[in-house]
Amino acid sequence: MRLINSTSLVFVAIIVIVVGWIGSGMLTREPPQVPQRVAATIPTVAASWSEAAPITLELVLYGDVEPVQVSRLRARTDGTVESIVSQGARVEVGETLVRLSVEDREARLARAQAQLAAAQRDHDAARQLLERGIGTDADAQMRFAQLEAARAEMRAIELEIANTQLRAPISGVVNRVIADVGAYLSPGGEVLEIVDNDPLIAVVQVQQTVITGVRTGMPARVAFIGGTQREGEIRFVSSVADAATRTFRVEVEIANPDGELPSGLSAEVTIPIETVPAHRVSAALGRLDERGRLGLHIVDEDDRIVFAPVEIVRARTDGIWVAGLPERARIVTISQGTLAPGQLVEVRETPEEFLQLAPRGGDAEAGERIDAAAPAAPAENASDAPLQETR
Repeated sequence: MRLINSTSLVFVAIIVIVVGWIGSGMLTREPPQVPQRVAATIPTVAASWSEAAPITLELVLYGDVEPVQVSRLRARTDGTVESIVSQGARVEVGETLVRLSVEDREARLARAQAQLAAAQRDHDAARQLLERGIGTDADAQMRFAQLEAARAEMRAIELEIANTQLRAPISGVVNRVIADVGAYLSPGGEVLEIVDNDPLIAVVQVQQTVITGVRTGMPARVAFIGGTQREGEIRFVSSVADAATRTFRVEVEIANPDGELPSGLSAEVTIPIETVPAHRVSAALGRLDERGRLGLHIVDEDDRIVFAPVEIVRARTDGIWVAGLPERARIVTISQGTLAPGQLVEVRETPEEFLQLAPRGGDAEAGERIDAAAPAAPAENASDAPLQETR
């Protein structure tokens, strides 16, 4: 039997030592402890009460301003222009604006007058003879026909002479003079254009989705280029949509007695549609649920989170007005982390440094715009902006 050398003995000794060390550790190790359940913590949020205020929904449209009436004056008979009113002149209905040359019409009038007088004498004589039984009925009828023809001729020449004076068909301003003095006009030739700017008509196109809320007689506010604003009233709502745009023509009448505003301006027309209760909040408070709906987190009576879908009825730089919340709601203003509907929370009042004074009498009836202070900036690391308290 061959003896084991020293190298092998050393190797075997090392293996024995390692195995013994591992085995001793397994025997002396304490059994694993069962993990303890960590108690759930209730998140803390800040919230403020908000009271709904009446807000008037406004339909804002853009269009053009047109005159209430435009009339083109045309010649009714031929002749040369002897005089004509100047461009820009204000005229009244029935006022003489243009005179045409009479030419030989006065001579024709004198001849027609003489023919009428002769026809009248012949008719009177024929009637007297018929009454005495000397004349015939046929002769009397012929003389009467000649008399009527003379009268018609007389009326025609008188009308022709009257038509040499062109009168204003409407009141307004002479916007354009087409014919010049000395120009020859034929019947139907254009002479000048009259524009009546009192009242003015703002014309807008209303989408079919909101046309049911627009009716004649409703008030409207019209803003012109340059900042001028006037109150108006809807005078016409089209009953048929435009085939190309599927919009409805709506006309707003604006009083313009002094003629200060010209037609052709661009205009912003604001029409109050209806009044709804709404809350004023910071735009940063808006959240989207899993269905993509816009809403706010509010706290119910049991201090649990409720996701309330809302609709924006007015947006401004200092906040938004939303509808869909209860008349009085406690809205979450500051939270840490994500909130879930039904989640129990510990509610604290929004710190004073995050509150702003609410607008007094903060309603917007009759289209009044809300002018309030901007909400404060959110706290550092806070997930929600503060709500303006409106108690």
